[in-house]
Amino acid sequence: MKKDNIKRICLWSGPRNISTAFMYAFAQREDTLVVDEPLYAHYLSQTTAKEYHPGAEEVLNSMENDGKKVIEFMMGIYDKPIVFFKQMTHHLLDLDRSFMKSCMHIILTRDPRDMLPSFAKEIENPSMKDLGYSDHIELITYLNKINLNPIVIDAKKLLENPKNILNQLCELLHIPFDENMLKWKRGGRPEDGVWAKYWYKNIHNSSGFKKPKEYRDPLPNKLQPILVTCTPYYQQLTQLSIELTHELRK
Repeated sequence: MKKDNIKRICLWSGPRNISTAFMYAFAQREDTLVVDEPLYAHYLSQTTAKEYHPGAEEVLNSMENDGKKVIEFMMGIYDKPIVFFKQMTHHLLDLDRSFMKSCMHIILTRDPRDMLPSFAKEIENPSMKDLGYSDHIELITYLNKINLNPIVIDAKKLLENPKNILNQLCELLHIPFDENMLKWKRGGRPEDGVWAKYWYKNIHNSSGFKKPKEYRDPLPNKLQPILVTCTPYYQQLTQLSIELTHELRK
């Protein structure tokens, strides 16, 4: 694989994990290009998710469906030194992972008790394959095995201390922290996928990271079984997530 000086960062998330806010933060950097879920159409084309994801036909018609070609695009040459790929972990389906050696990797997770009510507004009966928790664990195991050591971030910790967590993240990525990452203009971005109208209302109404809610809506009984299944995976993930260092707490 051709070597270059471009730093490629892959954010591997599950749905409703504030991954779009994360992408918007990186989009504020002058040195960074962001790409929104480039493997989404590949995933839809290979699974039954195309039957129940809102706007699936629009996604399939607007993007490259061949995952191999998407990876070739990801490994291409860009006019900025940093490229940030917002990804869903479960989109990484039946693909050669050798490209990962040319990237740095972040795993973004969120408490399923906070995530499920939001996701179920669009996908009524989510399965584990829709949510990515077990895929996160599998991916971390794989990346550690090939010595890539992904950075794990808990969405709640990021929302509670965005400046400190992003500062520490930038340190781990060997890039300078940029204060501009903390704020953005309300509304959409040109990088948004065509699915933005279904999923991005909250981010379009925001201008920065919002503090986590101090209350929770009741969880419908039908979501209790999937919550029970997701929780042990989330507990493993949050134990791996980065904490504030002593220096950053000051």
